[in-house]
Amino acid sequence: MRFTKRISLFLGQTIKIPSRSLLGNPSLCRSYIVGPVSSSPAFPISSCDGVTGLSHSIRRRFIGYTAEQFSDDEYDCEFEEHKASSSVANVDEWKWKLGILLANGSEQEIVSRDKRDRRDYEQISNLAKRMGLYSEIYGKVVVASKVPLPNYRPDLDDKRPQREVVLPLSLQRRVEGLLQEHLDRQQLNSGKANEGVTDSQAPKQTEELPDENSDSFLDGSVMEKVLQRRSMRMRNMQRAWQESPEGRTMLEFRKSLPSFKDKERLLQAIARNQVIVVSGETGCGKTTQLPQYILESEIESGRGAFCSIICTQPRRISAMAVAERVSSERGEPLGETVGFKVRLEGMRGKNTHLLFCTSGILLRRLLSDRNLDGITHVFVDEIHERGMNEDFLIIVLKELLPRRPDLRLILMSATLNAELFSNYYGGAPTIHIPGFTHPVKTHFLEDVLEMTGYKLSSSNQVDDYGQEKTWKTQKQLMPRKRKNQITSLVEEALTKSTFESYNSRTRDSLSSWMPDCIGFNLIEAVLCHICRKERPGAVLVFLTGWDDIRSLRDQIKAHPLLGDPNRVLLLMCHGSMATAEQRLIFERAPPNIRKIVLATNMAEASITINDVVFVVDCGKAKETTYDALNNTPCLLPSWISQASARQRRGRAGRLHPGECYHLYPKCVYEAFAEYQLPELLRTPLNSLCLQIKSLQVESIADFLSAALQAPEHLAVQNAIGFLKMIGALDEKENLTDLGKLLSILPVDPKLGKMLIMGAIFRCFDPILTIVSGLSVRDPFLLPQDKKDLALSAKLRFSAKDYSDHMALVRAFEGWKNAEREGSAYEYCWRNFLSAQTLQAIHSLRKQFNYILKEAGLVHDDSTLNNKLSHNQSLVRAVICSGLFPGIASVVHRETSMSFKTMDDGQVSLYANSVNSRFPTIPYPWLVFGEKVKVNAVLIRDSTGVPDSSLILFGGALSTGVQVGHLKMLDGYIDFFMDPNLADSYVKLKEELDKLLQKKLEDPSMDIHKEGKYLMLAVQELVAGDQCEGRFVFGRDTKRPSQPQLEENKLCKDGTNPKSLLQTLLMRAGHSPPKYKTKHLKTNEFRALVEFKGMQFVGKPQRNKTLAEKDAAVEALAWLTHTSDNSTDQNSADADSPPDVTDNMLKLLGGRRRRSKRK
Repeated sequence: MRFTKRISLFLGQTIKIPSRSLLGNPSLCRSYIVGPVSSSPAFPISSCDGVTGLSHSIRRRFIGYTAEQFSDDEYDCEFEEHKASSSVANVDEWKWKLGILLANGSEQEIVSRDKRDRRDYEQISNLAKRMGLYSEIYGKVVVASKVPLPNYRPDLDDKRPQREVVLPLSLQRRVEGLLQEHLDRQQLNSGKANEGVTDSQAPKQTEELPDENSDSFLDGSVMEKVLQRRSMRMRNMQRAWQESPEGRTMLEFRKSLPSFKDKERLLQAIARNQVIVVSGETGCGKTTQLPQYILESEIESGRGAFCSIICTQPRRISAMAVAERVSSERGEPLGETVGFKVRLEGMRGKNTHLLFCTSGILLRRLLSDRNLDGITHVFVDEIHERGMNEDFLIIVLKELLPRRPDLRLILMSATLNAELFSNYYGGAPTIHIPGFTHPVKTHFLEDVLEMTGYKLSSSNQVDDYGQEKTWKTQKQLMPRKRKNQITSLVEEALTKSTFESYNSRTRDSLSSWMPDCIGFNLIEAVLCHICRKERPGAVLVFLTGWDDIRSLRDQIKAHPLLGDPNRVLLLMCHGSMATAEQRLIFERAPPNIRKIVLATNMAEASITINDVVFVVDCGKAKETTYDALNNTPCLLPSWISQASARQRRGRAGRLHPGECYHLYPKCVYEAFAEYQLPELLRTPLNSLCLQIKSLQVESIADFLSAALQAPEHLAVQNAIGFLKMIGALDEKENLTDLGKLLSILPVDPKLGKMLIMGAIFRCFDPILTIVSGLSVRDPFLLPQDKKDLALSAKLRFSAKDYSDHMALVRAFEGWKNAEREGSAYEYCWRNFLSAQTLQAIHSLRKQFNYILKEAGLVHDDSTLNNKLSHNQSLVRAVICSGLFPGIASVVHRETSMSFKTMDDGQVSLYANSVNSRFPTIPYPWLVFGEKVKVNAVLIRDSTGVPDSSLILFGGALSTGVQVGHLKMLDGYIDFFMDPNLADSYVKLKEELDKLLQKKLEDPSMDIHKEGKYLMLAVQELVAGDQCEGRFVFGRDTKRPSQPQLEENKLCKDGTNPKSLLQTLLMRAGHSPPKYKTKHLKTNEFRALVEFKGMQFVGKPQRNKTLAEKDAAVEALAWLTHTSDNSTDQNSADADSPPDVTDNMLKLLGGRRRRSKRK
């Protein structure tokens, strides 16, 4: 179809342009270049050049915004006779454009701001998907790309943070004076230092040679005799225990375990091979027995004191429970031959030869002892869970084995995927131990419904999460716009099953089954069925997380049968619970009382609740996944794997025949993945990459490529980019001085940086509390029935300073004072605080303090370390330095606030944050340490900071092309300010970075003495910034600031451009121009001038008069053919008259006036 578009020209003429003449396609040139008729080519059209060429608009020759952009955003008006194309025609045009994109190897995407494309986006998106392309809509911008697109593009966001920074002039002058004083003293000191350099140009090399004649502490032979005597004592004690009545009874029990039959085979395999892989079903005894077999064998052979065994567990509760079990089987108190070590807790002695620990503890040892000197055997248990630490251990240990041929590595898995690990270690032998579990009867959802007669409906499947989670309850009733992983898997599976063997009631229930819901009411019905009709035995219920556990607990307590404490003992098992509370689940219930345990997937392996007979499995687990494209961790429920389902089922048959109720159909189970996705592939890699570099690895990516399943390249690059941003790695991926310090701190890198900065700036104590608090669970409790009181208590600790972190500091300080007075329990009860968590924070503080003291950053004198702890503004700045780039802008609207981050765009605050309780926040920025995508992206604990704290303690600064323009986060954040102030910020940050680098190189240096005036300037600035600036949006940051350049060029004699334009039009016999002005959200004005069917738009100005003048300048620029290139001419051309066309000169009589002037 050939059609034309009409363009009205200044002289009243109209030219028809055939659509196909514009590069063969009408959509490629939706904005046409307008110019007066002349002998020269009237319509020079820019060629299509990739991204810009495929953006559907030909650039105009005049300066400013196109009328099409202006009408789309502001006035909603169109060119004369410009009719919108139909959806069918528009999609056909897109089909042609997408084909061009695929054929163009050098271009990646098409960007369109046409509102017709927004109208037809769904059809365009389907078209792009069919062609193998990706598409996304960002506000008013449609993008089609060859590569996957993130959820948010800051480069296409016209509302990204642009901040005008304003400081009191007196503060600016004081800071400039202190900075100049610092620079003068630096220059003076450098001059003095250069005078004494001549005598020390050649460094003296001194090498201390070892004293070959010095006696060692103990001769090798003497030490060996000591160990032999100790080995004999260990053998005698072991035999005495085995011959005692209690020992014989315990030995008989151990012989009944399936692993005992393979004892000799296992010991021989370990002796002959450096690596073996052991798989064993639930209940076979591999975790408790195999390490014992090796220890007993070594002791019996007289080598007990030479033996040292480490057995890792994925969870702390597992390490503690197994260690306690093994020590009791050996008839010893815990901490003698058998011990455990987990974070903040441990029980071991000098005679401990079998240590159970978490995987992270062993990794920490590997950082300081790369060869594991003295260790003879390493067990890595539960490797089938594929935790990040376990996968990391597997890589490190594989590299260690050639250096330690005497070391034995035993990998243990509960599932039959041993071949994967065997192949990774070059065909290591595998041994399978058949487990002894009593038969477990399996019931899937269709069987449960048939057995209980329970009828599913749309109403009784909605889970009630209480009043504070009303949104979560209501969300289950809302129709989903997109299918998630759970629903898509179910739909595919259900289409393959008919359930013909079940009655009509069951089939009706299955047809209305809502897989997104957990099914609290169904679980309640199953528990009632078990309590009323089944034999005695404990019940283990698997749920997804703490919200589910707590809500179901409250629902069960309200039930007349299940809530009766004389008939049911209700317990919970969750990772955030205190160790003492978790241990209650192992105790047997009193007679005639049924124990019900509500647990997460942590109860799948390692921990064994012996009296469990019934298992209720919801089939889901809440696991963290990492969206590398959007750089956002997500915590969402997902289906478990078949291996996890078998593990859950196996919990029911440990000591008695059991039953398992799977609350999903069998066809859905068969659609599950066979194994869970490794944690290495679904979590951020920041800490892991830092640990890898601390092992003196050259390339992080190459090291991780050797993993069992290598993580996504983008995830690795995100982690490396983050470590470079915080200063832990240099551009060549080498550890910096800061990175070396961070690698020895057992904490997230950003929290480690905060800790180091707190020590350097002498506000150590509050920062120590904040870092310790962020490393454990939240100490602020939120009981469901007293949530408002709990939030009010937390709000009191915040003292209206808009900081969750400072609230934590005050709560901890109050607890310490109460503990000294003996009223700690009452204090915690009154303020809804967890005493166990506060005690954990106290222990972590000691650990971090010790590490930094060893590094030389912390003095023995605590008063000196906390000389500036009272300066809350400085504490805020240090918090900002640690949590960056976790930064969100705070923009106030009429009745609410808007928060935006670089990776996610709009975000929300967690409901339990103190900042969510304030109607306004006087700070322009919030720094946060953690974000997670649940339904929306939520940021957890946050602190408000002013502009100066972000500029000085945030990331690298760069200068824009305009004077007084600074950029951060690769241009995502723009700062506009007085040019002198911008220079002061840049110089101050530069000097501060130099000073901090010197401190990291030489921890003994006193920066408060060496950089006294610089530190005073920093303190003045962060304390005196009253956040008097404002957010502005839509400023053009790409053009150099040349105010009124075109106006001066066109109107050098001071003529008003509006008057000049009207004069030109009136003399040509046309009507005067019409002006329309729009008040923008940025508190600026933009004007449009219209005449003869043409519209010209000016740039935003601070008032209406200037806006109309600027629009007139744009019209004059077109009339005189002035283009952007004219601004780049030499200054000699600035005095030449405007480049006016011959027709305009004749029309205006310009030649006659110009000749008169000559």
